[in-house]
Amino acid sequence: MQASEVPRAVAAAMSTASSLGLTADDAVVLHDSNKLTLRLLPCDVLARVAPVADQVARFEVQLAQRLAESGCPVAALDPRVEPRVHERDGFVVTLWTYYEPVTSREVSPADYAHALELLHAGMRELDVPTPHFTDRVEQAQQLVANRDRTPALADADRELLGDTLGSLRRVIGERGGAEQLLHGEPHPGNVLTTENGLLFIDLETCCRGPVEFDLAHAPEEVGEHYPGVDQDVLRECRLLVLAMITTWRWDRGDQFPNGRRLGTEWLGRIRAAVDRNGLE
Repeated sequence: MQASEVPRAVAAAMSTASSLGLTADDAVVLHDSNKLTLRLLPCDVLARVAPVADQVARFEVQLAQRLAESGCPVAALDPRVEPRVHERDGFVVTLWTYYEPVTSREVSPADYAHALELLHAGMRELDVPTPHFTDRVEQAQQLVANRDRTPALADADRELLGDTLGSLRRVIGERGGAEQLLHGEPHPGNVLTTENGLLFIDLETCCRGPVEFDLAHAPEEVGEHYPGVDQDVLRECRLLVLAMITTWRWDRGDQFPNGRRLGTEWLGRIRAAVDRNGLE
């Protein structure tokens, strides 16, 4: 979120909580990306704040409710207030349960895989309209093709990313394997280690596709513990996801810490993989 918007976003979250009978005298910024994540005190609620144009919040709230009701390992909305999206001063605010992190507990690949398997099982029971994973790949392709948005990307690197995204999107899509509702980005940053076990957060990236696309976001060892994985598809999805996140790092508006350094490093990894294995 733009630095100039942060004070207004914090004020919107605190006034929203106060209007609902929660005492919010202070706010601690936990994460700042496309939306602001705050811990409001002393009521101890987690608030997520985004510009009002970001209407994905409604989808996320509804999906989180349904998944939590079916026993899936997802973070819950705050039970003290009505589960809905609140609008205030140009922002949408959602209020969630705050979970004290358990930092002393190491997450084993087997536990990670089991939690993701449970999430996928619950998601298979839901019929909700979501984008296909290839829609997100297409967004990355459009960014690569737009020189105004990626001016620092060298021609050879632009060609590498474009070819990698296009080839893997086609190859994975043509395999015709089973597809279902996915988290979309179940990487470690979207997994909480709590006293209640592992819980997934940030459901706004949900899409449809093979489970291997989700597993491609997790540490490599997790895929070894998830049953029924097609290792060829997983290998292709890992390279595809790497090409996608590399593309985001070259967006002129990207604010990811050390983003350009990571983008350069990941380009090298993609080039090595392509040189080693080629692209179908």
